[in-house]
Amino acid sequence: MIPLDLVPLSADEAAHEVRVVEAVHAALAAAGGWLSFAAYMDLVLYAPGLGYYAAGAHKLGAGGDFVTAPELSPVFARCLATQCAQVLAGLGGGEILEIGAGSGALAADVLQALAGSAALPVRYRILETSPDLRARQAARLAALPDGLAGRVEWLDAVPPTPFEGVILANEVLDALPVERFRVLAEGVEELGVAATAAGFALVARPASHELTRAVAELGVALPAGYVSEACLRLGAWLESVTAPLARGAALFIDYGFARRAYYAPDRDGGTFACFHRHRRHEDPFVNVGLQDLTAWVDFTRVAEAALACGLEIGGYTTQANFLLGTGFERHLGAYRATLDAQSEPLVARRAMQLVLPPGMGERFKAVALVRDYDGPLAGFSLRDFTATL
Repeated sequence: MIPLDLVPLSADEAAHEVRVVEAVHAALAAAGGWLSFAAYMDLVLYAPGLGYYAAGAHKLGAGGDFVTAPELSPVFARCLATQCAQVLAGLGGGEILEIGAGSGALAADVLQALAGSAALPVRYRILETSPDLRARQAARLAALPDGLAGRVEWLDAVPPTPFEGVILANEVLDALPVERFRVLAEGVEELGVAATAAGFALVARPASHELTRAVAELGVALPAGYVSEACLRLGAWLESVTAPLARGAALFIDYGFARRAYYAPDRDGGTFACFHRHRRHEDPFVNVGLQDLTAWVDFTRVAEAALACGLEIGGYTTQANFLLGTGFERHLGAYRATLDAQSEPLVARRAMQLVLPPGMGERFKAVALVRDYDGPLAGFSLRDFTATL
């Protein structure tokens, strides 16, 4: 469904869309006229110089396509810093690796919070593949004091050598390409992308062996006609980004569900969505290369992938429980004390969106994946829902 108020493209944006569409046509021709949906997402999100995350589109914040928790309030980062400090203390020090650092707001606020508590990491590395976002991050972090800015390093790939510490990834898992499928009485079909006279469209084919097996292994009875998605790349991706973590914790925060809720009967159609200028819709074939394509996270799949690559589940809970467990009320109170009377109410309301159920509090979940770390994890001390995975 396309919203009636979808923001028109500028002339430059329209010209960029033409280039991305041409690239999709070329990929379709090379692939015999049909692309898996994950391959389509990969191209329009990540193709160098063309994809949504690889080109210069303004993505984050009020003037972008969506707002993430670090832009909503610095209280989010201060809570994560509390969890990082606890893990680093348990390890006797270490590093932080952030995957996909967005605007750089989380890195900047985490470093300042850790400096205030004398718990700074040896270095703060950022794995960022988007040149546009890397430039924004560098500009933002350059404003930090030298003792903080000098600890930041950017990486093009996962670290080649082992390290101890914390991996942070906020709203990263939802951007991994997914395969879309439909259940039939006689099996499963895969919904891929083909070109038609009217433009790109979803076209069904018999599902690949891998996708058929993945749907069968969900362990959920799905009725004929049921449509959803599955992130088949998650296991290999997770193993790659966590392989260098010799000791410590990887913290992932994203919107999603445990599997039985994800594939519930009333969630027919899946969770896939597109975002452009804060408008949500479900058509991946408009604003090609200029909108975010995303799907919610199956946290049961995350847990399975973690166990398969030698990690343990340190905890799984809602974002609200995680933030409250890491001192949300204390951090919010300290932040509000620095504000003037005019701005304080608005800032407080924005911060409360992080924990309230109608906001991010229940829709977003936090999971800790640990290796050779059995110390406390404050973010999962209030309620831990690992048993539901």
